[in-house]
Amino acid sequence: MSELTSNRIRATAVKLGLPHLAESLNQYVQRADEAKMGYLDLIDLVLAEELAVRDDRRFRNGLRLSKLPHHKTLEDYDFSFQPDLDPRKVKDLATLSFVEDKANVALLGPPGVGKTHIAVALAVAACRAGYSIYFTSLDDMVRHLKAAEDQGRLMSKLTSYLRPAVLVVDEVGYQPLERAEANLVFQVISKRYEKGSIILTSNKTFGEWGQVFGDEVLATAILDRLLHHCEVVSINGNSYRLKNRLQAIERDTDVA
Repeated sequence: MSELTSNRIRATAVKLGLPHLAESLNQYVQRADEAKMGYLDLIDLVLAEELAVRDDRRFRNGLRLSKLPHHKTLEDYDFSFQPDLDPRKVKDLATLSFVEDKANVALLGPPGVGKTHIAVALAVAACRAGYSIYFTSLDDMVRHLKAAEDQGRLMSKLTSYLRPAVLVVDEVGYQPLERAEANLVFQVISKRYEKGSIILTSNKTFGEWGQVFGDEVLATAILDRLLHHCEVVSINGNSYRLKNRLQAIERDTDVA
């Protein structure tokens, strides 16, 4: 292939938004020659690799915009430290059928047992599968919604929590809400009902949500919509953070 032809193909690839093809043209030609590929096989190779590069770019961009606190996966989760938690149930969730069904996941348990880790891992899996994701703590969501309401742009801010296919709401119940704040949460839950998935973590049982939201009737309305299509995972084990802290103390004691 002449240099003139190569340059023309590269220029066309760039115009078509295929930068990987432009950068890797000579490698493709060499691989095709070595494998004695037919024209269709070469086209299939080029398109498959361009799609893989594009998917990876979309995945990385989705993670960047998601506000996830980290990008841990289920492979990083130590199920052996939580023997009462059935790994199969969590791994079934990782198939993302709940996202397809626009259903929800509730991860309940005391602090430090890995609720956020699992929530983030499911969100990362959803992002890799092509779904849009967004992460927020409940307190941050309420704070941003209140500020938007004060500035007369509540509907615009609500949209940022309604748009993603998967919304992760972390730390439900760590701080009690006033009724007006709880009403903002209700709006998010109600408007996402059967339109998008929510993954939430909470250190409170559902029976305690009346105290969290400052109103039993409002808490019931929130739970009614949230739990209608929902997988509930309870983790009642020991704290990873406490385990790591105790191990650090033991190491320091041994050194001393």
